[in-house]
Amino acid sequence: MTPDSAAIDPYPGAEAAQASLAHIRIVLVEPAGPLNVGSVARVMKNFGLSQLVLVNPQCDPWCDQARMMAVHAGELLGQANCVASLPEALVGVQRAIATTGLDHDFPMRLESPRQVLPWLVQSSTVPPLTSALIFGREDNGLSSQELHYAQRLLHIPSHAGYTSLNLAQAVAVCCYELAQIDTLAASEQIAIASAPIPPSALPAPQESLEALYQQLQGVLLKIGYLYPHTAASRMKRFRHLGNRSQPSSHEVRMLRGILRQMEWALRCQTLRP
Repeated sequence: MTPDSAAIDPYPGAEAAQASLAHIRIVLVEPAGPLNVGSVARVMKNFGLSQLVLVNPQCDPWCDQARMMAVHAGELLGQANCVASLPEALVGVQRAIATTGLDHDFPMRLESPRQVLPWLVQSSTVPPLTSALIFGREDNGLSSQELHYAQRLLHIPSHAGYTSLNLAQAVAVCCYELAQIDTLAASEQIAIASAPIPPSALPAPQESLEALYQQLQGVLLKIGYLYPHTAASRMKRFRHLGNRSQPSSHEVRMLRGILRQMEWALRCQTLRP
């Protein structure tokens, strides 16, 4: 059986889906298997996704094994963006979903692909929001800290006898669902997302939120609300609050302005005799 013998016929609306799903990044965090990376590139091309981002890969993602599994998606694989950290992979991202196979002690509920993935397919927003679907390591997935970079969590239901999915298979399930959601919306001419969002209300990109969280942590440490040994744990709650509310860039600038004023007031109080 050759690597290409399982090729599938294009699904109805594939060309349209390729354009409308172009805003979605598939992010792999520290993938260890080149066969998986190549397989992910192939299945992305099967279903019309084109942005592959690799975070600190633990293998050579462009080796012969990876290219063999990519088959006709070699160009997509070759154009994959390789970055050092998850925050770097999420620069410019306004909506992010993280995948997990575990029921973490986490404030966000786990949702199935059909429940949560329509949130990424922005058929009624022009231009579409830059979005990311994050997958973790083959052996232990995403850490609790990494899950906090997403606004929602995705869990693929599987049989209780063997719940662990292969990385490439998990990506395939999600890419298929994204393509089906997009094709259904196009064929029925329905809006699967919210009403068009005015530019002033567009969610702030991830790097703006991260800068807000860092500034907030600094101020809360100065006023004694946080302590160094518990700051990271307490800040997770603020991250969850910010991710759930999805503030706009204007709102983030407003909040950072308040924090700067607080920092100025603290400096003035310190300088008083």
